[in-house]
Amino acid sequence: MHCIMGEHELRCAVGGEPLEPGAMGCEAHRSMARTSYRRELVVRDLPGMWKFIDWLPVLEPLEGVAPGPVCYRSEGLAKELRLDDLWISFSGYWPEKKAACPTCTFKDLEAAPTVQRLIDSGDESILVVASAGNTGKAFAHVSMVTGRQVALFVPVSCFEKLWLPRHDPDGGGLFVVGVRGDYADAIELADRLAKLPCFVPEGGARNVARRDGMGTVMLEAAWTMKRLPDHYIQAVGSGAGGIAAWEASMRLIADGRFGSKLPRLHLVQNLPCAPILSRFDGTALSGECPEGMYDLVLFNRKPPYEIGGGVRDALQATNGTVVGVTTEEAIVARMMFLDREGIDIVPAAAVAVAALERQVASGAVKRGERILLNITGGGESRLHREIGTKRLPCHVRVDAGKVDLESLAGWARDFLGRRKEHAGGRT
Repeated sequence: MHCIMGEHELRCAVGGEPLEPGAMGCEAHRSMARTSYRRELVVRDLPGMWKFIDWLPVLEPLEGVAPGPVCYRSEGLAKELRLDDLWISFSGYWPEKKAACPTCTFKDLEAAPTVQRLIDSGDESILVVASAGNTGKAFAHVSMVTGRQVALFVPVSCFEKLWLPRHDPDGGGLFVVGVRGDYADAIELADRLAKLPCFVPEGGARNVARRDGMGTVMLEAAWTMKRLPDHYIQAVGSGAGGIAAWEASMRLIADGRFGSKLPRLHLVQNLPCAPILSRFDGTALSGECPEGMYDLVLFNRKPPYEIGGGVRDALQATNGTVVGVTTEEAIVARMMFLDREGIDIVPAAAVAVAALERQVASGAVKRGERILLNITGGGESRLHREIGTKRLPCHVRVDAGKVDLESLAGWARDFLGRRKEHAGGRT
């Protein structure tokens, strides 16, 4: 397929047949949609993730938002674990490495192309997002900076963890609903609202913009290392990041310059609340999940596992595995990473570090193999000190089981309409 910057097709991840623009999946094969781009990767002279815009489903960069992962060869952690060829992908705030994800996780890589793709389509609907943490911060930041209208559903219990960079504009196009209930309740309410006129769902793992945004982690790494890694290690909740790494690797193999073997996926979950591990090998879940987890972002009760092109297919294609890590192991690994690499990391990333240590000790990862460790978030402590943060606003609170959906939709439309009018129509 010949194309210019930003051009792409959607195809069924199983059958390969073309799909309609904006499709979230292929009904015929019960599978995900997947983007098809030009075969050769072109790296543009653009900031952050937008250097890979030819392999992103957007027509142009999102104005004012340019997050991007960085990749570097480890010395400190590699020495600690006695590894010869350990590389780290870092998404967060680390000025010395030129890492500048505004909310300190790779969820910034998902939010930016998702919003830009909506803008490209000409759809002015309010984007509906549910989150218990990092995804919410990322979409809130984009909304504040660009004015794009977003209705964000967040469990009230999670608000203390949600912040924005201090320099983000106030107002924007953000409407935040605090849900008195758990994350599943927030998702259920968001799904219901997204079906009403003037609203559109962000799509989760089925959204190709989110997956291809995360896929820039593998693109940056392969471009930096000059080839694909032998192993890829990441902590996951839904597993979408693992799917994204697999899809990006297939594109890089087709390019022909980065090797011919898929990296082996090591997807990591936080015990005892590990739904993907449970599906993979039958490990039992605790009845109290997700209580007591080190990081709630690693718990998704309904991951895209069996769907065509989903987590199971990614694991099978790469001879991948799923690793369970305890909170105690992750706490130790978090301190080790800070000591050996010199930057703080989020709990989810510490889970991945602990898994790497486990896989090295077991022999599943060998000393001379090339390893890519995805540190999905870090530098929060430094950003809090050096830039400053502010709390995410909450515009209305609702009880999960007592919501007049039409009234809530009306509040959101009226609130965001006034914001847009005050901003002079900026979107």
